[in-house]
Amino acid sequence: MEDNNRIIRTEYSEEMQKSFIDYAMSVIIDRALPDVRDGLKPVQRRTLYDMYELGIRYDKPYRKSARIVGDTMGKYHPHGDSSIYDSLVVMTQDFKKGMPLIDGHGNFGNIEGDGAAAMRYTEARLQKITQEAFLADLDKDVVDYIPNFDETEKEPSVLPVKIPNFLINGSEGIAVGMTTSTPPHNLCEVIDATKAYMLDESISTAELMRYMPGPDFPTGGIVTNKDELLSIYETGTGKIKIRGKVEFEKAKGGKTNVVITEIPYPMIGMNISKFLSDVAALAETKKTQDIVDISNQSSKEGIRIVIELRKDADAENFVNLLYKKTRLEDTFGVNMLAIYNGRPETMGLKQILKANVDFQFEIATRKYTNLLNHELEKKEIQEGLIKACNVIDLIIEILRGSRDRSMAKACLTEGKIDGIRFKSKESKIMATQLMFTERQANAILEMRLYKLIGLEIEALINDHEETMANIYRYEDILERRDSMAQVIMNELDSFKKEYGRKRRTVIENVEEAVYKEKEIEETEIIFLMDRFGYAKTIDVSTYERNKEAADTENKYVFTCKNTGKVCLFTNTGQLHTIKVMDLPFGKFRDKGIPIDNVSNYNSEKETIVYITSQTELNLRQVIFVTAESMMKIVDGGEFDVSKRTVAATKLADGDSVVSVMSILEQRNIVLQTKEGFFLRLPIEEIPEKKKGAVGVRGMKLNAKDVVEAVYYTQNGVETSIQYKEKSIILNNLKPGKRDGKGTKIRV
Repeated sequence: MEDNNRIIRTEYSEEMQKSFIDYAMSVIIDRALPDVRDGLKPVQRRTLYDMYELGIRYDKPYRKSARIVGDTMGKYHPHGDSSIYDSLVVMTQDFKKGMPLIDGHGNFGNIEGDGAAAMRYTEARLQKITQEAFLADLDKDVVDYIPNFDETEKEPSVLPVKIPNFLINGSEGIAVGMTTSTPPHNLCEVIDATKAYMLDESISTAELMRYMPGPDFPTGGIVTNKDELLSIYETGTGKIKIRGKVEFEKAKGGKTNVVITEIPYPMIGMNISKFLSDVAALAETKKTQDIVDISNQSSKEGIRIVIELRKDADAENFVNLLYKKTRLEDTFGVNMLAIYNGRPETMGLKQILKANVDFQFEIATRKYTNLLNHELEKKEIQEGLIKACNVIDLIIEILRGSRDRSMAKACLTEGKIDGIRFKSKESKIMATQLMFTERQANAILEMRLYKLIGLEIEALINDHEETMANIYRYEDILERRDSMAQVIMNELDSFKKEYGRKRRTVIENVEEAVYKEKEIEETEIIFLMDRFGYAKTIDVSTYERNKEAADTENKYVFTCKNTGKVCLFTNTGQLHTIKVMDLPFGKFRDKGIPIDNVSNYNSEKETIVYITSQTELNLRQVIFVTAESMMKIVDGGEFDVSKRTVAATKLADGDSVVSVMSILEQRNIVLQTKEGFFLRLPIEEIPEKKKGAVGVRGMKLNAKDVVEAVYYTQNGVETSIQYKEKSIILNNLKPGKRDGKGTKIRV
C-alpha cells in the first residue's frame, strides 16, 4: 500500500517566524489599518460597498442591519458578524465620526457608552454624502476590483472617495506591533487645505495649517497646545491636549454651578461615568470640600454635567482641580499611520494630502478616459445616423432588396451589392460607395422609423453637437493637468457647500492648570478609635464635654494635629500612616470609619499593637518588644516617613511584635511570658538601635515559651495587674537584669 503522505522537515523557528509575519501582515493590511486613499478599513469599505450593491440608498427605505451584516459577511468579510455590526454602528455615530457615513434608524448607542441594540432591531441606509462622494463613480471603472475570499464575487480594492476621508473622519485601530490614531478634522478646512496643496505642491505644513489649524472633534472641547500642533502635523505623531468646555451659572442662595457643556473626545463612552465617580471621589477623599451636589443632565440636545458648589467656593480654582485630577483634561495620542502603496506608513499632513490628491487625479483620469471613450462611441453612431438620414431612400431600397440582415449589413459597411435587388442603376452605383462602420451599420439596422421625423432628426443633430462638446471637454481635462485640477476642486467646493459645518473645537494656547489648595489653619483635635476599629476625630471642646464616655468607649484616645498623621504599628512589624484629614471629623456620636478603609492596614492579616500621632512620635523614643523577647529603643523621628506603609522593625522568622510604646515617664519595663515568668528591669538597660535592627534579647525563654504581655511602671507610683485571678503589684517584683530568667508567679 502506497503512503501518499509527505513529511516536510523544517526548522521550527523559521516556520514560526514565517507564520507570525504572515499573520501580522494579514492583520495590518486586511483588518486593522485604513487605506490613506479612502480612509477606510476593509470592514468599513466592504460594508459600504455591500449596501451600495443592495441598493440601500439615502432616498430608499431603511433595511435591517442584520440583512446588511449577513450579506457583507457571506460575500466579502468572513470574520464574524460582531466586527461588521460594530463597524456599522460606529459609522452611524455623530459623536465619534466628524461625518457619519451611514444613516441609522433605531438605537445605535449614545455618547455615554450605552451600546447599540441588537442588529435584528436596528435599520440603516447610506448617507447622501457617502453615496455621492464615496460610491458615485464605481460604475465608471475608476478603481480595480479584486476577488473576494472565496473568489465567487468581486470587490473594489479601494472606494473612489472624492474627499480626504482619512483626515475628516479620523481612524483608530490596533494591529500587530503598531497602532493608528488619527483625530477627526473639519470638512471645510480639509477641503481648503487640499485645494491649497493642489495649487502649490511646494506649500509648507505651516502654510497648510492656515487653512486647517488642527483637529475638530465632534464633541467640541478646547485644544490647549496649539504651538505643538505644527510638529504633530509634520511628523504624524504627538500628543494633543484637550479640555472640556466649562461655563459658570449662578444658583440659588449665592451658590455657583460649574456646568460642563462639552467633553474631551477621549471621554466619550464609559469614561463619562468614570469622570462622575472621580469628581465624587474628590469630595469623599476630602481633596475638596466645595462640592454640594453633582448631576448628569445630558440629553439629546447635548452634554450638560452640573456640579453645584458651596456658597464661598472659588469656582475657577475648583475647575483647575478638575483639570488636574480628572479626565476633564485629557490627551489624544496622534499616530497617523495608514496603508500607503501597500505598506503601513506614518505620514505627516502634507504627505497625506499628496497621497489623496494623487488618488483624485488617478480616479479622475480613469473616469474621464472612460467617459471620453463612451462619447466617441456615441459620436460614431450619431454621425452614421445623420449620414443615413441624408440617404435614407437608398438605405430603405437596400433593406427591401436584401434577403437577410447580413446581406444588408455587408452592403452598408463594404459596399457589397451581390444578391440585392435595386430599382435603378443609380441606386446600385451609390450602394457600392457606402462605407459605414460596423457600429454605425448596427445602429442603422436597429433604427426605428419615427427617428425619420423632422424633430427627431433635429434632436439627433443637437445630441451630436453636445457629444462633440463633451469630447472636447474630456480631452481638455485629460490633456491638461490644470483643467483636471479645476474639475476636482469644483467637486470639492460642491461638497463643502452642501455638507460643510462650522468648527466645534477651539484651538488655542492655554497655560497648565494650577490648583491652589486652601491653607488649613493648624489646630489640635482628638483622635478616637473604638475596639471595633472605627476611627474619627472630634474637636477638643467636644472631647472635654464627653471625656468620661470617650475614654470608656474607645480603645485609643489621644491628641493630634489636624494637618498631621496618625501612626499604626502592627504585630507584623509594619507601620501604616494615615492623614488626619482623611478621617471623618464631626460629632461625638458619629460612627466613624473603619481604619482599614483609610490605610493599608488589613485587619484580617495583622493586629494593631500601638497607635499614636506623628507629632508625639517625633518628640519621643519608642520601645519595641517581640514575642521572642527581642527589645530595642528607636528614636521616634525615624518614623516620620512619606510612604503610607513601611517596615517599623526587623523581625526574625516566626517572630511578631507584642508591644510598642512611647517613653514618657516610665522607668521600668516588666515582661510577662505565657508560662508565667515575670522579669522587671530598668528601661536604661535597653539599647537604642535603628528601626532596621532586630534588637537584643530581653529575657531567657523556655523552649516553647513566648512573651505574652509587656507592662511599664513609674518610680513612686504603684502599678498592679490581675494575672489569672491573682492581683500582682508590679513594683514589688524583684528587679532583674536583661537576659535574665525572671520570676515564676504561681497561682
